[in-house]
Amino acid sequence: MARHARPLSPFLHYRWLYSNTTSILHRITGVLLSLGFFLLVYWLAAAAAGPERYAAATRFLGSWLAQVVLLGTALAFCYHLLNGIRHLFFDAGHGFERPAARKSGWAVGIGSIVLGLVVWFVVRASLGGGA
Repeated sequence: MARHARPLSPFLHYRWLYSNTTSILHRITGVLLSLGFFLLVYWLAAAAAGPERYAAATRFLGSWLAQVVLLGTALAFCYHLLNGIRHLFFDAGHGFERPAARKSGWAVGIGSIVLGLVVWFVVRASLGGGA
């Protein structure tokens, strides 16, 4: 009776590629956006609850921890948006070639950081928070 090699776990078959990273980051940013949504709801509920609650929410959202979370949410939003647009091109049948997919993955990563920081500074400046 011949012995057959036992199957290996899937992680032993595949190499880590940029496509894995962009896919996982897309899922992670979707979760982060869902969590960031609760901050938006908190802010809107505080605004509807009256000036005292709104002032308390503004103080909380102005803390350094909340600012870090809001910056992360802005970066997650920009990544998720740009990668979603990239996937729309994939759905239309464009950009599947390996060099094009790699370039678009890098463009999404770099573009999301640049766009996220621009959005962050514009929003902070328009709300009187300075840059």
